[in-house]
Amino acid sequence: MTDHDTRRPPDTPADLNLDYRVAHLAEHLAAGPLGELGVRLVARGDAVQLTGTVPSTQCRDEILTMAREELAGHPVHCDLLVAGTASPGQGEDLT
Repeated sequence: MTDHDTRRPPDTPADLNLDYRVAHLAEHLAAGPLGELGVRLVARGDAVQLTGTVPSTQCRDEILTMAREELAGHPVHCDLLVAGTASPGQGEDLT
């Protein structure tokens, strides 16, 4: 019995198309109204992973919506962290 690798070879037109779409989204995030430079987009096989830190949950949700629209047909994994902006509960005691 012969095993056949069902994965596409690298640099097929579909892979290049995904790379183009990821680069386009990264450019759109940086130049758009969010001006978001802290988000990394990495194509991993057929999926795309978003990592980084954003200032608010609203910003994270907008980025995720944009990614899902731009990368329709590909799974999008969101590992974006929201920066803590709340003030501390109490002051630091210095002695």
